[in-house]
Amino acid sequence: MVAWGIVLFKKELGGIGSLTKQNLIFLVLSGLATGLSWIFYFKALQIGKVSQVAPVDKLSVALAIILSVVFLGEVLTLKMAAGATLIIAGTIVLIL
Repeated sequence: MVAWGIVLFKKELGGIGSLTKQNLIFLVLSGLATGLSWIFYFKALQIGKVSQVAPVDKLSVALAIILSVVFLGEVLTLKMAAGATLIIAGTIVLIL
């Protein structure tokens, strides 16, 4: 709803006609994945400890860094590697 509000506010609704079928499919799949992600996150918060659930959620940042290097060929800088390592280490510390 917020995204649609931004589109309407900026009067960019005309760009929707230029979306391909593949664009629309990926937008719908992205929306479903995002919605399910939040549902599972809140369910995990209901049955688990916030101090353990929240750090695991933040692992997605480290995972995105790793996947961007492996599949997209992004250059892994020392800063990125250190950040991902700290996120992973912090998650492990809080889970144990």
